[in-house]
Amino acid sequence: MRKWLCMLLAVLICSMAPLAGCGKKEAGSGKGLKILFTINKMDTFRGMLAEAAENAAKEHGAQVTVMDAGGDIEVQVSQVRQAVKDQYDLIICSLVSAETALEVEASAGELPIVFVNSRPDDPQLKAGRYMFVGSDEKVAGQYQAEYILDKLSDRQEINVMLLKGPDGHSATAGRSAGLKRAFAASGKQIRYVFEDHADWDGDRAMRMFDIFMRTGSELDCIVCNNDAMALGAVEACRKAGMDSGRIMILGVDATADGCAAIKNGEMAFTVYQSAKGQGTAAVEAALKLAAGDSVKDMEGASEDGKYVWVPFEKVDSSNVSQYE
Repeated sequence: MRKWLCMLLAVLICSMAPLAGCGKKEAGSGKGLKILFTINKMDTFRGMLAEAAENAAKEHGAQVTVMDAGGDIEVQVSQVRQAVKDQYDLIICSLVSAETALEVEASAGELPIVFVNSRPDDPQLKAGRYMFVGSDEKVAGQYQAEYILDKLSDRQEINVMLLKGPDGHSATAGRSAGLKRAFAASGKQIRYVFEDHADWDGDRAMRMFDIFMRTGSELDCIVCNNDAMALGAVEACRKAGMDSGRIMILGVDATADGCAAIKNGEMAFTVYQSAKGQGTAAVEAALKLAAGDSVKDMEGASEDGKYVWVPFEKVDSSNVSQYE
């Protein structure tokens, strides 16, 4: 009889205090949780993203292990599989390619995944299991187009060089589409005199600018999907003996170097993407998934529970000092 009474008491305790254990983590607590953060390819922005995630996890008693996939899909999938073997609790993933989300999910087994910065297609997301934390990339491109249209409001024809990130990356597609959509809605004649993938790389952007110079085409602005490529364009203009201030050069991320270039008059505009905001929100969302809680009470969360949006911000010479 005493044995049965003890068992009944245990059941009652679990039913009355589910947040304190019995198969569910304490809400908001990450104590003891192991999180793998697999990053598609480390760079300045993603380094800040990883640092923010590590700091946020530490505050909640969780541990984040950061691994660099080096831009290799097979390496990233291998990292996820190893996390399952090593009994990690959660995965945060900056995808090498948005097209590999299903493969990553399959490799993760039962582990929840918070995709960050590189967004999978909506059908690959599921509330409470697979979600995305990041910024709406279309808005970044829209902001770039609006800046150019404002500065060249007296022009009917605008000559644009567009340097894009890697093919297949959600930020590349979103930022480029947002730019072109805003330009198309303006009613102006937009001539894309050069357009290619510089893969986030400043040196590659410099080489592409050299190729463009051989065409002899007119140019009003160089729009880049990130600051590293924009800074490459600045350097290319300098080497060509051109005044980079005469041609509007725009980026995205508001990195320290990008902001310095705006302050010096070499870049015209960038869009602040909060690495700290995304990294912190990714960890907070992960902790909620671990606890079996909804993310809907998080700032920027979508109604369907699949997304947490971290807003972009416009940066030019008028407010760059706030982002240095």
